[in-house]
Amino acid sequence: QVQVEESGGGLVQAGGSLRLSCAVSGVIFRFNVMGWYRQAPGKQRELVATISLGGTTKYADSVKGRFTIFRDNVENAVYLQMNSLMPGDTAVYYCNALSVYGMGPDEERYDYWGQGTQVTVSS
Repeated sequence: QVQVEESGGGLVQAGGSLRLSCAVSGVIFRFNVMGWYRQAPGKQRELVATISLGGTTKYADSVKGRFTIFRDNVENAVYLQMNSLMPGDTAVYYCNALSVYGMGPDEERYDYWGQGTQVTVSS
């Protein structure tokens, strides 16, 4: 059974830092892409940052220069270091692990989400 366990959320003042952690267990392969998404009240879920198995990263414009994503391929874990936090970063943060193999009717998709961890930034 695949489990996605997140930790590290909490309450922090503006300008502070938090580190989110996510570990995926129950699989024997390494995910092609791991990442973090967030959803603020009344808004759609949005991409925060992703990292490929080879280390290529992608960030939302709103977090560039403040957040850093990195992963541990041995542990199938992904982390998000968040610095210079702002009230606008307040949201539930979700970990995602994704691998897609093949195409069309032969596609195999492994797409797992965590339960979410609350990040609240006070002004």
